Amino acid sequence: MSDVMIWIGFASGACLVIGTAMSILGALVVPRRVKSWVTAVLDALLDRAFFVALRGVESFERRDRVLGWQAPLTLVVRLTTWMGMLVLGFALLMLPETGGDLGAALEDAGSSVFTLGFAVPHGGGGQVVAYLAGFAGMAVIGLQIGYLPTVYASFNRRETEVSLLVARAGTPAWGPEILLRTHWGTGTSDSGPVLSELFVRWERWTAEVAESHATYTTLLRLRSPRTNSHWLTSLIAIMDAAALHLALAPNSDPKITARLMLRIGFETLNDMARAAKLPVPELALASADTTPISISFEEFAEAAESLRSVGYPVTESDEDAWPHFRGWRVNYDRAALALCRELDAPPSMWTGPRRWPSEPTPPRRPNPGRFRTQK
Repeated sequence: MSDVMIWIGFASGACLVIGTAMSILGALVVPRRVKSWVTAVLDALLDRAFFVALRGVESFERRDRVLGWQAPLTLVVRLTTWMGMLVLGFALLMLPETGGDLGAALEDAGSSVFTLGFAVPHGGGGQVVAYLAGFAGMAVIGLQIGYLPTVYASFNRRETEVSLLVARAGTPAWGPEILLRTHWGTGTSDSGPVLSELFVRWERWTAEVAESHATYTTLLRLRSPRTNSHWLTSLIAIMDAAALHLALAPNSDPKITARLMLRIGFETLNDMARAAKLPVPELALASADTTPISISFEEFAEAAESLRSVGYPVTESDEDAWPHFRGWRVNYDRAALALCRELDAPPSMWTGPRRWPSEPTPPRRPNPGRFRTQK
């Protein structure tokens, strides 16, 4: 190898090491979303691989079990890629010390990055690069060890509220079901305080999810342990419940907490959709008069009738309530559907189509004959 090629390789190695370090620090250290071509390319490749592998699978349960491996596998592949890039980068940096022998440089770099110590570079420059490679290898492993507990701690906090919602919204979650079960569960008493407490809790939950999922984007694809349960469809169900209440019973509590829940909800969904590079319009451009939504008036009227059937305090006609519900839903409709499709969420009602042929699944309800009301 000529001297020119050796020093071109050295410069390329320096760029590769610096670029890899920036990618690692952006993903594991910086407390905000940092664009990285390494992460973007790996995520896209793995997502495409899973999509192609599952193209012929019709059962959602089987598809969900396989998709449960996508996010963990992404973490492993990303770590492996980073380590491989560091080995190659430091090998290129060692080319001047090995006289252009790439094989010897790879042996020295691999021994140093993985701290195996079976190869000892000779010469002052080679030893300095070896020490830097050893430090980089230990730093990456240490950061990854600290990263995983942080990610799974956020996952566990997220799933606690999702699991608690199952009793209120069923699986998969659906907005009208929340209002139905809450009103039915409170009997003749006012369900307003119960709904208000639910919206306050989910407002805080949404704020935590917005922060953690923007920083650690792998959380977006970590799926719930329960097959038909999903953090995204649960959030959409809560928002639909708030929008329905404000449209059909505008004079009943909760009013303020429902509005606050909707506000932080559609801000979060739109931010996540843009972070995932999904095509969603700016909120300022969404108009309830001109922008269509995915829910038809007939579907809305059917949900409203089911609420009336259990005595929910509906004061507005379907025709009067529809523009108000549409006005709330237009703020998050495009982002909600795009994210559900991208993340392969369970095909719950009012969440649009998926990347595979599927029919919306209504929430499962317990058999009332198996329970007895306590008096």
